[in-house]
Amino acid sequence: MPKEKVKVLLFDLGGVIVDLDYQKTIKSFEKIGLNEAENKYNQFNQHHLFDDFETGRISAPNFIQKIQDEINQDITHEIITNAWNSMILGFQEEKLSRIENISQKIPCYLLSNTNEIHLNYVNNLLKKTRHSNLDKFFKKCYYSHQIKRRKPDKETFEWVLNDMNYDGSDVLFIEDSPQHIEGAKKANINTLFYKKMSDLSKIEEWI
Repeated sequence: MPKEKVKVLLFDLGGVIVDLDYQKTIKSFEKIGLNEAENKYNQFNQHHLFDDFETGRISAPNFIQKIQDEINQDITHEIITNAWNSMILGFQEEKLSRIENISQKIPCYLLSNTNEIHLNYVNNLLKKTRHSNLDKFFKKCYYSHQIKRRKPDKETFEWVLNDMNYDGSDVLFIEDSPQHIEGAKKANINTLFYKKMSDLSKIEEWI
């Protein structure tokens, strides 16, 4: 049975557009003395400190200071920042080109659980590609620390739908985290579970 065509795409950032490896940050945190790092931060669950940072309730300097307090050692802010950024592997040019091509066929938006430190790092990495910024792909980017809400909350998706002025049935959400897929479904948004670059081809069935 043919899929109902959608009017707009909503992309996740980390794990879909930019490649991530959470284990790198977990191991980096453990190396500098953050105990039980994997229990405090992973793809599926995280300590309220990380939630607060991703929803803009604390600033980047406060976040770094709180990590330093947890470690309880004389670790520089630069070392902590590098450990935090180590999960971000970078961009694949082929993937960016495919997303650029898709964005020329249908309006595209971005919804990301992120923070000031990661977003700055991602933007600097992007400048090293032939695609200088994400604005060329997306009509609007929703970053959790700026909109003060995060996935997988149903209310977050409803807020974004309202801002985009689309119904859930109009939207296809491309995401790599199962809990965020489930959150989108609660807002009646169509979903595509992303595992690898070839999954981008499945978008054609929806547009």
